[in-house]
Amino acid sequence: MKKLNIAILGTGNIGTDLLIKVLRSDYLECVLFVGRNMSSRGVSKALSLGVSVSNQSITAIEKNHKNIDLVFDCTSAKDAVKHWNILEPLNIKVIDMTPAKLGGFCIPAVNLKEVSKLNNINMITCGGQASIPMAYVLGKTQKQIKYIEVVSSISSRSAGPATRLNLDEYVETTEKGLTLFSGVTKTKAILNLNPAVPSINMQTTIFAQVEEPDMNLLIKEVNIMVKNIQNYVPGYSLINTPIYENGRIVVMVKALGLGDYLPKFAGNLDIINCAAIAVAEELSKSNK
Repeated sequence: MKKLNIAILGTGNIGTDLLIKVLRSDYLECVLFVGRNMSSRGVSKALSLGVSVSNQSITAIEKNHKNIDLVFDCTSAKDAVKHWNILEPLNIKVIDMTPAKLGGFCIPAVNLKEVSKLNNINMITCGGQASIPMAYVLGKTQKQIKYIEVVSSISSRSAGPATRLNLDEYVETTEKGLTLFSGVTKTKAILNLNPAVPSINMQTTIFAQVEEPDMNLLIKEVNIMVKNIQNYVPGYSLINTPIYENGRIVVMVKALGLGDYLPKFAGNLDIINCAAIAVAEELSKSNK
């Protein structure tokens, strides 16, 4: 079977971890790994794996676009806008790993088939990939949810320069995703960077204000959703059974990374990368 030709734009932690996952895939082929610094750790890793690299950033993709089916944009929200203006006329599909909000929002366990038809697919945020599936289940099973709040805690060591630069965009994009998938207008997203040593694993708590919850239906659907997510994010799990207290439902989940390029505690980066790989592989399968 012909694999889908992939280019990865951005050689930081997310881009390099994606590279390892692409090289392991039966459906994807990395034909170009590009950034701006030939001496970066990511480029060095790619070279050691025999992958073609460039420090010409988006220009390298322009020059080689006829051999590229899909680009993972692992840069920043601001740069992703500039890149899409270049890539769209070239008719190259983009999976946007930044919170730029340009393309269709994707949660693979919820709407993979629908968004795979789009040319620009946005993976929202790491916190979004962890929390929005649960918010979707809440919206599906509960009546008259007044408010949803999501609190994600990650190790500060797993938050690179792009993550820190895009904190405002992270909050805005996660909240937009929560509303879109749950149907709840009033939402809030909070991200805590924890400097603890040893580093903590990613943990996300979803709160939903509901007066008359259907907990039996919720627990059933939450367990189904968790299993669906584990098909592409093996380290995703419930911390405990959803509970109802003080007028609100509480759902707690965690994400442990695969340890491909990043430490296992960096589940926040692993969850969005695993989700992106699931999308790319679906595109490859549908491109037979």
